[in-house]
Amino acid sequence: MKKILLILGFLSLILCLNAAVPDSTYKYNILLTGASFASPQNTWFEQACRKLQARPINRAIGGEAIANTANRMVDGTLYTPEELEKIDAFVIMQVHDKDVFDESKLRAKYTDYPTPFNRDNYAIAFDYVIKRYITECYELRNNPKSKYFGTPIGKPVVIILCTNWHDGRVVYNTSVRKLADKWGFPVVEFDKYIGFSKNTLHPVTGKQYSLLYATDNQMVGGERFGQHPYRGEQSYIQQRMAAIFADLMQKILPIR
Repeated sequence: MKKILLILGFLSLILCLNAAVPDSTYKYNILLTGASFASPQNTWFEQACRKLQARPINRAIGGEAIANTANRMVDGTLYTPEELEKIDAFVIMQVHDKDVFDESKLRAKYTDYPTPFNRDNYAIAFDYVIKRYITECYELRNNPKSKYFGTPIGKPVVIILCTNWHDGRVVYNTSVRKLADKWGFPVVEFDKYIGFSKNTLHPVTGKQYSLLYATDNQMVGGERFGQHPYRGEQSYIQQRMAAIFADLMQKILPIR
């Protein structure tokens, strides 16, 4: 209980600090959803946003999955109407090793899905989140209070998907690239640029490189990999992920 209160207090502090900074300080507003690899304790997102002069809106919570993100959209708690108006990019880093591309149970509109969502099918939750965000951005063209009111496209949609931080999660990394290709979304390829690969073991330890950079490990496909990377701004992996993320975002965000 004490740990939960400390985490909530930490998140509240971040939100207060962000709220205290005037909008004119930032060029962009970037929304991130995810789980333990993306939560504020990691710092890669926050470090990258500083470089980008962007306000980090970090809604990642450890233990959640894409179904939680979908349910928070259902509840209206993932972002406020005011935030939707200002968000320049929506980044999804829900990287559980599941197939997020399976199209066998997808529906035409986000409103066609029964809610709330569970974790039985990750692909439909991804589909809901994507279609709902696109729809809500488009519908701002009909909102008299929006700066996009009366425009032909509403608010331009920028959605970015992410791979896992290394290439050990093959099912997810492969399917998220297919999903990105389907929609034309950019992908933050952490697994490609992190600096090591599952295909070659460490020449001294004889084990997966990712184990050196992680606080714990997991079995994937009969092999042991690092699971949660060391956190904090002094962590090499967090710094490298920040650099990879910022590099892609500089290619995507409009010049201001």
